[in-house]
Amino acid sequence: MTPDRLVVLELSRMEASHLAGLVVQFADLLDESGAGLPEDPAVLRLVPDAYTGDAESAREFRELTQRDLLERRSTDAAAVLASLHEAALPTEEREAEEAELEITLIRLDPDALQAWLRTLAAIRLVLASRLGIEHEDDHVDDDPRFGVYDWIGYRLDGLVRAADGED
Repeated sequence: MTPDRLVVLELSRMEASHLAGLVVQFADLLDESGAGLPEDPAVLRLVPDAYTGDAESAREFRELTQRDLLERRSTDAAAVLASLHEAALPTEEREAEEAELEITLIRLDPDALQAWLRTLAAIRLVLASRLGIEHEDDHVDDDPRFGVYDWIGYRLDGLVRAADGED
């Protein structure tokens, strides 16, 4: 990745609003996980075991690192929301209808880009957990529930390509 590269993300205001809603839901999920060991499989997927063959070591490692990792995810989500704030739809319905397809540009410096990459990847992991996706074969192309999962993947792929200097 190019370290000092400014990435410009182009979104419709409707996309920005939908994405902001997903990020808010993600942040709420993180807040609900609390300080203890999360029970939600989606949150557990965000803090995977470091030791697959040693349950005790995995538990100890999770206890030492989980809070910091989830706090970083919350901080990243807040940064994404802050950058989406101006791009989201106006609150008045009439204005929203007129503006929903308007294109807006979001400029991401390297730190913001990293927050976006981590947040979109984490949201995609949560969606995969909710949809039962563990392997590529678990994706059902004609199931509309997979649309958001695919859209997040599309946006994530575009950001990775931009970060790598691809057009």
